[in-house]
Amino acid sequence: MDKSWLQQQVLERLAADLLQVEQAVSVAHEAATHEENIAENKYDTLGLEAAYLATGQARRAEAIRQARVQWRLFRPQPYSASQGIQLGALVCLLGADEKQQQIFLGPEGGNMKLVIGAESIQVISTQAPLGKALMGKGEGDEVTLELGQAKQQWEVLCVH
Repeated sequence: MDKSWLQQQVLERLAADLLQVEQAVSVAHEAATHEENIAENKYDTLGLEAAYLATGQARRAEAIRQARVQWRLFRPQPYSASQGIQLGALVCLLGADEKQQQIFLGPEGGNMKLVIGAESIQVISTQAPLGKALMGKGEGDEVTLELGQAKQQWEVLCVH
């Protein structure tokens, strides 16, 4: 799997997400400033709620813009067994249930699942719990992650 192509897929998805969020910002801003939503008493909060929503959507849009910058500057490096798994690694894991899982470690903001034909690749950052657990590991190593009461284990099958 070509990591540059995966990077391009993430950038395309982020662009689509940004467009959607910017449209939501516009709708929420319009609702917040529409004359019908002007508060008539202290219990009339529709305009205020729409303003909060617009602010949240604007913050989300900015986070996506920052993620796009990070993903544009990102240059995935080839895997080095001496360094182990690092940012940019494409990792194939084998779970305790004998199911394989593909993980692409990228910069912040790209947490998503890419579906390529019958194959899916989970894109995560090195700040995600699984991303942290994978750092420095190599082929044949086991990775354990405890989330609350649940314990998950994988074997690193291969790294690209």
